[in-house]
Amino acid sequence: MLKAEYQSRGPVPQEVIEAVECETPELKEGEVLLELLASPINPSDVLTLTGDYGMLPPLPAVGGNEGVARVVEHGPGVSAPEIGQTVLLPVGIGTWRTHFTVPADKLLPLPNEADPLQLSMISINPPTASLMLSEFVDLQPGDWVIQNAANSGVGNYLIQLAHIRGFKTVNIVRRESLVEPLKAQGADVVLVDGDDLPARVKEATGGADIKLGIDAVGDTATGRIADCLAEGGTLVNYGMMSGKPCKISPTALIFKGVSMRGFWLARWFEAASPQDQQKVYGELTKLIIAGKLKAPIDSTFSVKDIKDAVAAAAEGGRDGKILVTA
Repeated sequence: MLKAEYQSRGPVPQEVIEAVECETPELKEGEVLLELLASPINPSDVLTLTGDYGMLPPLPAVGGNEGVARVVEHGPGVSAPEIGQTVLLPVGIGTWRTHFTVPADKLLPLPNEADPLQLSMISINPPTASLMLSEFVDLQPGDWVIQNAANSGVGNYLIQLAHIRGFKTVNIVRRESLVEPLKAQGADVVLVDGDDLPARVKEATGGADIKLGIDAVGDTATGRIADCLAEGGTLVNYGMMSGKPCKISPTALIFKGVSMRGFWLARWFEAASPQDQQKVYGELTKLIIAGKLKAPIDSTFSVKDIKDAVAAAAEGGRDGKILVTA
């Protein structure tokens, strides 16, 4: 049995984490033994290793915040989920490990026939995309949304969910090679970022009023998204891939009346009722099972190769998500 553990944080994330052996845990009352099926490496995971994320677990810690596993053994007093059942792991328990124990009542059974690689990514990025499309602006079919980092995990889900809901998307990327792949996923407009972005967006959309902007980059990229919005538009920031603070012009804030909000899924969880959470995840699970919602996967790495996995995730320039498997 292996776990991907880190005892410090540093600027090179793969240098602080390593696969270490661990003993088979003894099952307590109400617990089950799980074997990992898959767990993604998200940007937030990399930022946690470097110490730049907004919520840092105490050290030492095991990496990984979401994923799916298979039930392999019941502890005392447990009869469900059944042996062999695919389950969604609780967020934030340190999912980059081959095996672990979890209270049975904390697990959400998922359909065994669904692709576990796709299911492993359901906890964070899909609800983030879904909620940013619904929580800030009352969008109607035919309305436009603009986002940067459109090839990211959240960006890919946002394109698909917007298409399903009848919204149109303008998607900003950093290189030309990403244009056609995103269009194939249902993106209406894909443009490479640049100083003249507002003019090109206006031309591509026929001057449409864009009510909602989504920013994951920060720095001057935030301001370019704001400058593309209609009067009274809303700009939602959920990341800082540039590593720099958001920069937005007084013109957008004062004269156009653009408002800026932040979104963090962890904060939404704190306020959302169990019914609201179930509603969001129920919709997403059905879409994944139906094959209507999926994310590109770049490659998979076993836990023993966690250093290579984290290095690949931190490098950028990929065409999909890096996943960790047992």
